[in-house]
Amino acid sequence: MNSEFVHLHNHSDYSLLDGAQTVQTLVNTIDDLGMDSVALTEHGNMFSVIPYYKSAQKAGVKPIIGCEVYVAVGSRFEKKARSDGGWGNNHLVLLAQNYTGYQNLMKLVTHGYLEGFYYRPRIDMDLLKEHSEGIICLSGCLKGEIPERMIKGDWAGAKQAALNFAEIFEDRFYLEVQNHGIPDEIQNIKNMKKLSAELNLPMVCTNDAHYAKHEHWEAHDVHICLGTGKDRDDPKRLRYATPEFYFKTQDQMFDMFKDVPGAIENTRRIADSIEFEIPMGNYHLPNFPIPKDAESPDPDNYLKSLCVEGVKNRYGDYTPELESRLNHELNVIQKMGFAGYFLITADFVKYAKDNAIPVGPGRGSAAGSLVSYSLGITTIDPIRHKLLFERFLNPDRISMPDIDIDFCIERRGEVIDYIKSQYGENSVTQIITFGKMKARQVVRDVGRVLGHSFGDVDKLAKMIPTTLNITLDEALQQNPELLAASKGEYKELLDYSKVLEGMNRHASIHAAGVVIAPGELTDYVPLYRSSQGDITSQYDMKGLEDLGLLKLDFLGLRNLTVIDNAIKLINESGKKIDIENIPLDDQEVYRLFTKGLTIGVFQFESSGMREFLKKLKPTAIEDLIAMNALYRPGPMNNIDDFIKRKHGKKQIQYLHPSMENILQETYGIIVYQEQVMQIANEIAGFSLAEADIMRRAMGKKIKKLMDELKIKFIEGAKNKNNIEPEIGKQIYELIEKFAEYGFNKSHSTAYAYVAYQTAWLKTHYPAEFMSANLTSEMSNIDRIVILINECRKMKIDVNPPDVNISSIDFRPVDEKTISFGLNAIKNVGTKALEQIIDSRKSQKKYDSIFDFTANVALKTVNKKVLESLIMSGAMDSLEGNRAQKFDAIEVALKYGQNEQDAKSKNQVSLFGSSESESSSDTMVPTLNKADEWIESKMLENEKEVLGMYLSGHPLLKYADDLEEYSNFDFTDKVNYSNQEKIRIGGAITDLKLHFDKKNNQMAFFKLDCLGGQAEILAFSSVFSKYKHLVKSDNVVFIKGKQTDETDFSDLKLIAEEIVTVENAKEIYSKNVNIRLDLKDTTLDISKISKLAKEYKGKCGLMFHMASANGRTQRIFAHNIKVDSSKTFLKKARQLCGNDNVWVSE
Repeated sequence: MNSEFVHLHNHSDYSLLDGAQTVQTLVNTIDDLGMDSVALTEHGNMFSVIPYYKSAQKAGVKPIIGCEVYVAVGSRFEKKARSDGGWGNNHLVLLAQNYTGYQNLMKLVTHGYLEGFYYRPRIDMDLLKEHSEGIICLSGCLKGEIPERMIKGDWAGAKQAALNFAEIFEDRFYLEVQNHGIPDEIQNIKNMKKLSAELNLPMVCTNDAHYAKHEHWEAHDVHICLGTGKDRDDPKRLRYATPEFYFKTQDQMFDMFKDVPGAIENTRRIADSIEFEIPMGNYHLPNFPIPKDAESPDPDNYLKSLCVEGVKNRYGDYTPELESRLNHELNVIQKMGFAGYFLITADFVKYAKDNAIPVGPGRGSAAGSLVSYSLGITTIDPIRHKLLFERFLNPDRISMPDIDIDFCIERRGEVIDYIKSQYGENSVTQIITFGKMKARQVVRDVGRVLGHSFGDVDKLAKMIPTTLNITLDEALQQNPELLAASKGEYKELLDYSKVLEGMNRHASIHAAGVVIAPGELTDYVPLYRSSQGDITSQYDMKGLEDLGLLKLDFLGLRNLTVIDNAIKLINESGKKIDIENIPLDDQEVYRLFTKGLTIGVFQFESSGMREFLKKLKPTAIEDLIAMNALYRPGPMNNIDDFIKRKHGKKQIQYLHPSMENILQETYGIIVYQEQVMQIANEIAGFSLAEADIMRRAMGKKIKKLMDELKIKFIEGAKNKNNIEPEIGKQIYELIEKFAEYGFNKSHSTAYAYVAYQTAWLKTHYPAEFMSANLTSEMSNIDRIVILINECRKMKIDVNPPDVNISSIDFRPVDEKTISFGLNAIKNVGTKALEQIIDSRKSQKKYDSIFDFTANVALKTVNKKVLESLIMSGAMDSLEGNRAQKFDAIEVALKYGQNEQDAKSKNQVSLFGSSESESSSDTMVPTLNKADEWIESKMLENEKEVLGMYLSGHPLLKYADDLEEYSNFDFTDKVNYSNQEKIRIGGAITDLKLHFDKKNNQMAFFKLDCLGGQAEILAFSSVFSKYKHLVKSDNVVFIKGKQTDETDFSDLKLIAEEIVTVENAKEIYSKNVNIRLDLKDTTLDISKISKLAKEYKGKCGLMFHMASANGRTQRIFAHNIKVDSSKTFLKKARQLCGNDNVWVSE
């Protein structure tokens, strides 16, 4: 049944930070109110159109697409402050009546952002005249031109404005009235009635809903504060006058507007006059410009000619098997009409390769295509790796192919520029994405608006576990502390946060997406310009997909940049390598994987992965492909089984002999989606297209389809291979179990190749590879620390930064030394570094800070830069200590400026010499005497600007105790037995608190030790006992058991006891132990006795001696107590040997 009233003026959270309801909430609310239609009119944009349109259609609600636009007072091109202090715009509501109106609305909104933006995206009357066809117009809220003029007493101006709109929107213009209890609105209703009677214009009522329910008004108020950057209690902030901007019922609207002629009825009339659909499901591909000299202008024929040539180049032959596979793929592509897509993709990949822009080997299922391989889109041989085309393009399930391309992260923009030049600026743009208010973010945002201190809000936000995409409700269930806060002083904060959680917060650019239209983009999608000037679509990736537009993913892959930069560094040393053609059977490279030495190796870095690699001991690229696919939640449970089967510790069994050929490379375990498809194809006679549909049904758990396919599979297995139904059922159930976790083999193969290339470089050119890796991670201090630690393990020295030697990037000095990249120092920008290095070329070496400032451009090398360079130690090669140079910064800058001013005026000195050195010798300041910073300050400064300690370590002052009471040596490649308790000392870093299944708090942290780093897990029972000690930077001893076998890898401990370094001596040195070898003729017992009497203390003295039967006998010296001081232990070790003296509990 049609409702008598329709809401025609409403906002969702896509009216960024001024709409406190999601699209789904809006549609659900209308459904609950029993209304059959609703309009969505965001502020100046059309961001929400596609999700809203789909959501409304699904709910059986008629979607009305509109926009509350901003109309410039004069021309949209006038962008200057107004004398009345306003922003020079009025509001107007536009609704698309038909498809032409929808297209016009897109063009208007685009012009608002691209041409008229001044505080708001503004259009003007000229644009309205040009694009009015198919649009219904409402005069807007109190900010509309007509109400605003009438309230100000300008009746004639209001009348003229109404006539102008009525002329532009003939028979489609309505005078809009609202009533939220605001006095001006009551006056406006009277004014509008009068105007309506005078000009014979129809009236319509709206309620400008910004939130779904009345009780959400306060959360919306907080939302407004977020948008305007104000605190809630700021008296000058923007606020809605009343809490009435929600979806009112038909009866409420009737009560308010029963005296306004036609106001209710016209909402229905407008809704009924709107009729159009947004076309979805068709594809709009741009035309590829086929060269004039091509044999045929037909894209399918041209594609085939390129592919045949490509196959011959790749394989050196064109066998019947290759021809058959290629023709099959080309037929599918022709049937689907996607030849242009492949030609476009091949063209820009070729452009990248021709211009030495690194391109990945392929990504996703595209690597399964021989067409892609022959065109050079991918570099993975699909025949060798048994990759399936149907996993990529299924002729029974027509959908746009998805070829994601990885490019070098630094040069991706060049490829996007090429596409714009090839297809036209108006047909190509980047894609928008929306940042949402996630649990921690929304708590921080709301807390700031409500005036809570940063510290308090930060503490509250950190109570929310770091689980990916956790909601506030889930967090409240998991953390009792948060739950208590939500019932106490933070109740209001968390109540509002729950309403706003998940809403859109801001628009930004999708990191990789580009969309190409077959003509003007604005025929299909409105455009947006960000505050940084970047132009994007207003519809996101999913919306563009629904519209059938061609979207391309240009992903920036850091590892391609690393590989490229490493090769350049290798080339500089006079060696040439072809990374695409390195041997894939290099056992030295596989040894690197086997030892788990894969820090810096793409996809194989995590400690868990390294542990599995050491057990697996990979020997071929297929092992790496499988590990890449298995190491993820779900299939991870099969890794141990996989390893046992590889090493013959577990028998490989197949339910049917025909499965052996498919599962041989993964030792009888189904690892890949492609294997699921092959089993269905070869055992049950499914076509590969049907097999792909079965795989998808299993992956998505579509029960009805799975039941149908199960019957078909069992019958097919019987008919094709005479397999008994019971065995057929077992095979189906086996693949059903694995299909849920199966991974895309094409993707895994492509990324295993990149991993192998990075490992090959690390094996054969370690200094170049680590230099390139360090350079690529310069902005990430945590990664720099990890990579420098890895260099130390590899026996490669990373020299401290030095303004006289270092480059902007990390660079190899020789095979065992890397020079620190100056760009890794905080606050020192690239421009400043370019200046320093440029002037260094003409200046052999900087001698002093004064010499330095006299020769570099001080616009970029400012006080902050100098401070950071000194603090990092990069100026240690210049005269004076760090403290002296730091004190001299102001003087040095002044001196440098004077020197440069003098040089620029080309002044001649009093002595007539034109050499600037002579002229300024007497004027060079000298450094004041100052003691060097104390070590702790020096190290703290290094940590501040470098993120790490370079010249020493704050733990060194505890070195004696750390060494004495730790029983683990990081330099030993020893596999400590799991039963043995390990005790190590160090500083707590990277502390993360979590909750276990019983909602008890536990901790993960790293322990930075002098010899290396350990990962510590403190379960709730231990954490609750030692919670007061588990704080970042605390220096403690941890005693516990290893979590697993540790070999060549980080030590991992489950903590059982935590002791501060200050208390260690008292707890751990209860006894001094001395092992005596009575057969040793050089041993003088009297000297030991004398020493013990000299160093009396509180520790027991225990002697260990071999007895006659070969067992060790322990004798406790009851009559003497000794000191466990460093001096006593040192002297005792001189007498008895280093390994024969130790302390114990």
